[in-house]
Amino acid sequence: PSPKVQATHPDCSVVLYFQEQEAECLEIIRSESQTPAPPGLPRQQGCLTEWDGVSCWSAVPVGQSRAVTCPDILHVFKKSKALIQRNCTESGWSFPSPPYYNACELEAMGSNNDTEAKASYFVTMKVLYTCGYSTSLAALFLAIGIFSCFRKLHCTRNSIHIHFFTSFILRGAAVFIKDAVLFSDESVDHCTMSTVNCKAAIAFFQYSVLANFYWLLVEGMYLQTLLLLTFTSDKRYIWWYILIGWGVPMLTVCVWVVTRLQYDNHGCWDDYTSLYWWVIKAPILLAIFVNFLIFLNVTRMLAQKIRSPDISKNYKQQYMRLTKSTLLLIPLFGVHYVVFALFPEHIGVDARLYFELVLGSYQGFLVALLYCFLNGEVQAEIKRNWGKWQSSMESNVFNLATQDFTA
Repeated sequence: PSPKVQATHPDCSVVLYFQEQEAECLEIIRSESQTPAPPGLPRQQGCLTEWDGVSCWSAVPVGQSRAVTCPDILHVFKKSKALIQRNCTESGWSFPSPPYYNACELEAMGSNNDTEAKASYFVTMKVLYTCGYSTSLAALFLAIGIFSCFRKLHCTRNSIHIHFFTSFILRGAAVFIKDAVLFSDESVDHCTMSTVNCKAAIAFFQYSVLANFYWLLVEGMYLQTLLLLTFTSDKRYIWWYILIGWGVPMLTVCVWVVTRLQYDNHGCWDDYTSLYWWVIKAPILLAIFVNFLIFLNVTRMLAQKIRSPDISKNYKQQYMRLTKSTLLLIPLFGVHYVVFALFPEHIGVDARLYFELVLGSYQGFLVALLYCFLNGEVQAEIKRNWGKWQSSMESNVFNLATQDFTA
């Protein structure tokens, strides 16, 4: 049976398969060269073990032959029962018969035009998600500046929003860092690259993704707490929210890093087919599941409060304003992840990349838009300070004109 290949990308399994086969063959050749010849016999009586770039041919005496099958690599060679044979002659190994290209039929693979189209597709996708993350980062920094500058906006709710914005900033920065570390040098073999820098970049990326989902969970938890405990100060819970939003992802990533170092320290740790990927995937799915339950519960509580005759119209409007953003974000952020989690990683790769990279890159902008730029409280505060600034400017101009007149 073929050895299990660890790879950073499905296409890399082909490269790593032949590298492992070659390493095993060279080890056999090395051990044979170190084995002393029997007394009274010449050193070489036949054909020595040889690696021809595809298969390893074991040593045989002159006049005998060896037969091997096609390399057992999924999605590359079709299953063929044909045998490739080589004879050991006095002048050495004969050529493979039949040749590999006749005996081993390749699976249908794309033409050069398909390869160029695929390369162009990935370049276009990179441009799109680079623009998306750049737009999101600009909007998020502006939103954090607005919440920080205006004193009347300082409250627990907006503090949680700032942490949520920060998780998106980290996620966008992690994508740019990962691209710079893994793909900046085209001469680097990504299939065998296993440096500390690339592993650290992947670990930081996984932490930012986890923090992103857990701060969305905190947003949902805060909204539910606000509806359940109307007369309780929410400041007492802020440290619990911070512990969940930043602490749980940190603990998860630390466990994942130790696990990969101990049991699966191959490549750059961006192999999503590894079983250890569930150390990251399971907590994300848990956060999405809990958020979905919160979504249902908040919707139920909101319907009850709106129907209640004891609550004034102003309170009903306040409940609607508090819930519309979070109720929109919870399904928006989790649905595609749950759908793709039900399928293996190699299925729907193009759709997965589009949702996670292109559409996902604009999620930070959407969050800033919903929680800050379209927030009535924020708009009112900006208008109020803009009016004060205009009045101050007009007053200064009037004072200067009066001074000139009296002078």
